[in-house]
Amino acid sequence: MTPRQRIATALACAASLGLTGQAGAQDAGKEKGGKEKCFGVAKAGANDCANLTGTHTCAGQSRVSMHPAEWKYVPRGTCKEMNGMTAEEAKAKTEKS
Repeated sequence: MTPRQRIATALACAASLGLTGQAGAQDAGKEKGGKEKCFGVAKAGANDCANLTGTHTCAGQSRVSMHPAEWKYVPRGTCKEMNGMTAEEAKAKTEKS
């Protein structure tokens, strides 16, 4: 990663910190509304938001399909049927890699 890319990444991360409270409130509303985060099921470019590893902070930026750090909202109770993982399971899997 070049110094310019590192600076751009750092600025993007800093800018996203201001949105964390808003995103958290939106997440809670969606999860209560019959949806849940499902990790490891998002196709490349079809994730719903930032990943667990912090390599990006926005929806649609995943580069690899079915990566354990990427997630999307699915109807509650369907994640396991799709071979998905909870956040805790995904964190454990990405830490091993």
